[in-house]
Amino acid sequence: MAEIYIYRGKTIEQLKAMSNEELSKIANADARRILKNGFSTEEKTLLSKIEKKAKAKKTIKTHVREMIILPSFVGLTFGVHNGKEFVPVEIKPQMIFHRLGEYSLTTKQVKHGMPGLRATRSSGFVPIK
Repeated sequence: MAEIYIYRGKTIEQLKAMSNEELSKIANADARRILKNGFSTEEKTLLSKIEKKAKAKKTIKTHVREMIILPSFVGLTFGVHNGKEFVPVEIKPQMIFHRLGEYSLTTKQVKHGMPGLRATRSSGFVPIK
């Protein structure tokens, strides 16, 4: 049985049918501020790109990491740039009103070598047993 996602008493279909003004009433403070003040030019460009590519089911590549995820994005795949490459992010209902950049990490976990095996500068002077 399919699980129905509900955000503050509204289903995904109801959220998609809402205007930005209605969405701002149920959104968190961060998303409410963005919806109230309007989108930047980069975000408006991304929204127009989404309308074109959503029908073609293509990955939408973007550098706009600060764009909030709207209910209309659910089911789409974004290629969010992390500074080096585009990380594919499939939008799920739980991601609504978060930012795209939260799902494309910009740093990797550091994995150090063993001491004496070129792990750091200072470990070059540790004797190898």
